[in-house]
Amino acid sequence: MSHRDDELGFSRRIFLVGAGAPVLAAAAGVGISTPLEAATSAPGLTSVGPQPVPVSLTVNGQRQELNIEPRVTLLDALRERLFLTGTKKGCGQGTCGACTVLVNGRRIDSCLTFAVMHENDEITTVEGLAKGDDLHPVQAAFLKHDGFQCGYCTPGQIVSSVGFLNEKRGLDEDTVREYMSGNICRCGAYPNIVKAIQEAGGRV
Repeated sequence: MSHRDDELGFSRRIFLVGAGAPVLAAAAGVGISTPLEAATSAPGLTSVGPQPVPVSLTVNGQRQELNIEPRVTLLDALRERLFLTGTKKGCGQGTCGACTVLVNGRRIDSCLTFAVMHENDEITTVEGLAKGDDLHPVQAAFLKHDGFQCGYCTPGQIVSSVGFLNEKRGLDEDTVREYMSGNICRCGAYPNIVKAIQEAGGRV
């Protein structure tokens, strides 16, 4: 035992024996609780998280009243509470763009923000772009130019395209590709997506 071990009140041997106990117990068929299991199963103790709070969201022009935990993402609120499943859940870390929505006309990744942060905002999902049977110009252009293959990324691509056009940037191919680079198409339909955006850009 080293001088340092003696100061801490344990030795490497004690540590190794303790670390191996769960393995031996499992091999012998003996149940053993982890510290977390023991703490949460103790009488009178319960595991709780943030309590639900009332949240009012304006989505596609309609006021929606929800009672959700503060940690619920805008993506999950849209999909699981309001059943607007056009917004897709992809990577969950803001790298694929499948969950893109418009907030006050600006495109964001809804997986990276909490619903409670958007009470006074205007939220638009892909479901809110068309006016009845009249498609948004971007939607019509995507259909015309086959700007999709499997279709999973398409709602995010379309919403992001609308946001891009709202930004009034150039419509040359390099600019479109640069500012749409946050939306990934694993099928590789980029040439057709660019054509669709360029055509829609002259109509919005």
